[in-house]
Amino acid sequence: MPMAFKKFIKPSILPGFMELQTNEQLAFNEFVAKIRESFELFGFSPMDTPIIEKSEILLAKSGGDTEKQIYEVQKGDTQLALRFDLTVPLARYVAQYYKQLTFPFKRYQIGKVYRGEKPQKGRFREFYQCDIDIIDKEKLGLINDAEILAAIYFVFKNLGVGDFKIYINNRKLLSGLLEFLGLGDMAQEIIRAIDKVERDGTQQLEAQLRAMKIEEMKIGKILSFISISGGNDEVLKLLREAGVSGKEFEQGLEELGNVASYVKSMEIPESSWEIKPSIARGLDYYTGTVYETVLTDYPDLGSVCGGGRYDDLAGYFTKQQLPGVGVSIGLTRLFDQLNQLDLIKKDRNTPTKFLIAAVDVPVEKCFALATSTRSAGVPTEVYTKDDKLSKKLDFANKMGIPYVGIVGADEFQNNAIAIKDMASGEQTRISLDDAGEYLRDKLA
Repeated sequence: MPMAFKKFIKPSILPGFMELQTNEQLAFNEFVAKIRESFELFGFSPMDTPIIEKSEILLAKSGGDTEKQIYEVQKGDTQLALRFDLTVPLARYVAQYYKQLTFPFKRYQIGKVYRGEKPQKGRFREFYQCDIDIIDKEKLGLINDAEILAAIYFVFKNLGVGDFKIYINNRKLLSGLLEFLGLGDMAQEIIRAIDKVERDGTQQLEAQLRAMKIEEMKIGKILSFISISGGNDEVLKLLREAGVSGKEFEQGLEELGNVASYVKSMEIPESSWEIKPSIARGLDYYTGTVYETVLTDYPDLGSVCGGGRYDDLAGYFTKQQLPGVGVSIGLTRLFDQLNQLDLIKKDRNTPTKFLIAAVDVPVEKCFALATSTRSAGVPTEVYTKDDKLSKKLDFANKMGIPYVGIVGADEFQNNAIAIKDMASGEQTRISLDDAGEYLRDKLA
């Protein structure tokens, strides 16, 4: 009887999802570890919220394109949705546990979010966000805005992705300018256009403003204002001399000056941050300080970290006034773009740092040594296949394992091991009892 034909399913993943090879995943995990370490240096506490929430929670602050991009699913009588970002779950969390929290509440969260948008370069349907926020009751001091900038500085310094620039502005300046020009009723539309000027260019912005039927004099004033540049003290001086008046503008200018002063007191190098009047973010969300970070050598990547201050985090869930300030790093996009530019170091295919290779000795005799070196904190693997030593060394090279311990009959007889440095080729014979400490020192 002929054997039934088995139809295989072609292995593939959906577009818009990132799946990494082992060496890439190890590099990605190192990115996450460095970001987490940087956040915790500033006292941000870890938090994790469910990937799936009630739809009514996630849709509370949504609208327009956001609502269209949320993944929803019906389970029984409950309407569920995958989280779109980490901010709305944070708002729900703070409102729900308000009485148990100690304020100011400083949290970080690193997790996946989901958006049903068209996948393209730099845009994913599933991606990691890395968020930090500082939230307080009733009032949040401006020094917290400076601390957020300092935290961003430490993150990108520790990531080692080259030179970067943190741009900072205050949304009240743009809103106040437009109010002064009599364009307050068009502010949302205009600021959305300004927000894209770094990507689309000044000519495109000018064309958009003309299409809105704005007078040439006012267009000139807007373009001149967002083009103000120079050292941070110089920019503040030029903003004061810009000929704009009004309560909101003056308040924004005072706030920006205070934040800049706090940042200086933290001794964050001025080469890494800059006041830039064109930085806008979303009018309907941010109400004060706003930030964007770019990699200086790779401006085409655009903003790799952004955020700002908001007056009321949890207004949809509680009557409590909860102002906050925070930023988010789109980690999946950042890693993917750097990886495509071949800027990610991917020289390891395993976390193993020490491979034990038995030669003419039963492999089970090496397990006790592996336990000893693991106890010393050294990631250890025993090569269990009965292959020649050359093949075992070749395996270590392919996997990126820096040290190989060779246990031959003579070493076993004398309670010793030969440890080979795979980079230099040097080989050192030491006592088995000293192997863990020796490797720990070498790997430190």
